[in-house]
Amino acid sequence: MCLNAIEFHDVKKSYAHIVAVAGVTFSIAQGSVSALLGGNGAGKTTLLSMLLGLVTPTHGQIHVLGTDMLRHRYRVLPRISFMSPYVDLPFRLTVLQNLTFFAQLYGVSDTNKRVAKLLNELNLEPVARRHYGRLSAGQRTRVALAKALLNAPELLVLDEPTASLDPDTADFMRRYLLDYRREKNATILMASHNMVEVERMCERVIILKAGRVVDTDAPTALLKKYGRETLEQVFLDVARHTRQASVAHGE
Repeated sequence: MCLNAIEFHDVKKSYAHIVAVAGVTFSIAQGSVSALLGGNGAGKTTLLSMLLGLVTPTHGQIHVLGTDMLRHRYRVLPRISFMSPYVDLPFRLTVLQNLTFFAQLYGVSDTNKRVAKLLNELNLEPVARRHYGRLSAGQRTRVALAKALLNAPELLVLDEPTASLDPDTADFMRRYLLDYRREKNATILMASHNMVEVERMCERVIILKAGRVVDTDAPTALLKKYGRETLEQVFLDVARHTRQASVAHGE
């Protein structure tokens, strides 16, 4: 039996007269890698914020790893982690100091061993004693991932995980994440505008537009449905309201 790591049931979020998420329902299987796609203003950030327990929905239910996030989110938060290269760590602390601090904050047992393991696996040992503020953008991205993995999360939520990385390092990161998923049977949900990355990594794609799920399926199934060769073309079809025309004419 396949269990769901994430379940959204008719979830809505409004701010005064602005509807950010308008009745979203979907589920994500445990141990899978899924992508959340959508243009600016589609509702991705609000949806992720609700998933992480940072924002309370106006209506609906959210279950994460079998836990009701509205009633018992503190029971499941230690099993979740979030990573974004756009969220900086303290500049004046070294990489080692940052990771050690957050490991202790998260209550990680055997902090030194866990930090050393991640420094080694993510090729961060050469910069371990360098101040975070002096790192390159790519190095900061790897440090951000190390921080996110300190608590060995069962659910890893990623926002543009390979932004600012050169192609070789980005490929390394993707392979590392997929290996982590297999080793831990972890669930990964990523928001990304890198369609090649989504096609390579994800088993399922959820497309948001104007706060609603407008389509969801495996990448290959979406390509067939829209008669396109790449997910970028599918994304543009959705963004430009051309799905019906494309399918009708067999383009």
